[in-house]
Amino acid sequence: MPDTAAHSLTLAEIAAQLGGDLLGAGDIRIFRVATLATAGEGEIAFLANPKYRAQLRSCRAAAVILGPDAAADFAGPRIVTGNPYAYYARVASLLNPLAAGFSGVHASAVVDSAVPASVAIGPLATIGRGVTLGEDVIVHAGCVIGDGVSIGSGSVLYPNVTVYHGCVLGERVIVHSGTVIGADGFGFAPEGKRWIKIPQTGVVRIGNDVEIGANTTIDRGALDDTVIGDGCKIDNLVQIAHNCQIGDNSVLAGCVGIAGSTTLGEHCVVGGAGMISGHLELAAGTTVSAGTLVMKSIKEAGRYTGVFPLDTHDDWIRNAAHIRRLSKLAERVSELERLLKENNIKD
Repeated sequence: MPDTAAHSLTLAEIAAQLGGDLLGAGDIRIFRVATLATAGEGEIAFLANPKYRAQLRSCRAAAVILGPDAAADFAGPRIVTGNPYAYYARVASLLNPLAAGFSGVHASAVVDSAVPASVAIGPLATIGRGVTLGEDVIVHAGCVIGDGVSIGSGSVLYPNVTVYHGCVLGERVIVHSGTVIGADGFGFAPEGKRWIKIPQTGVVRIGNDVEIGANTTIDRGALDDTVIGDGCKIDNLVQIAHNCQIGDNSVLAGCVGIAGSTTLGEHCVVGGAGMISGHLELAAGTTVSAGTLVMKSIKEAGRYTGVFPLDTHDDWIRNAAHIRRLSKLAERVSELERLLKENNIKD
């Protein structure tokens, strides 16, 4: 049974806010979103993947979000929309509004800047000098905000986030626990057998509506700034090196690593553990498959994959040995083709 004390909306209220075609009773109250297989009273399910379409016949949800092609497959109340998955995400946000869980400035926080009354700052957080926080910013316990940082309205920093001096975060930015924004980039000049540190004098600039996962690191620029565009979604344990430029609405999955001074165009997607070398450019709309190593610029949008298939260890070793001989084999084929051509021998 749904928790009657929880936040809820009627189907009519949901449709009024998000659009879509409401079919059936609009006064049904929705408390939660659930899967087609588990949804029951007070819960709304969604069909985004056609392979689950058969579950509509046995679904006991109070209502279902689905596309026009499946609208007739569920007899109960439903909302018909062109993108059920995105609609589900918006419904889930409506039913689970973000809350600080606390208000005001905790007595143990150290705040050296003036902040709006609407800001919430948790225990043991530290706010440096010259910091600008917008309205309704939430800074959870243990965060460290360096001098001169600017954070736009509606942004949330979860516990133990560190933002180094001078960095800029836009509006409605969400930063999850353990993330470090603005640490020094990996810059060292060789001098004989020694390495001389290069001061990293740029900052990190993050646009609006960006979400950054837990324990991700985004380095400040060496000279120019590191820039994360509007609407980017960055997963956990991602490393973005100094002077990178990440285009608007790009998505980086977990454990992605991007070396310094690389530029991604708008709406790029990099799958989990994708690695991108430094000083490269990826065209807008490029998708890099999980585990792929990118070592040259990509000028034309498309999907790029460079993952060696999984195999038994012995077969993998055997195939790897063949790959090492491909260069010599290619040279031999070229030589044979030259001899055939010289002797007027057809293939």
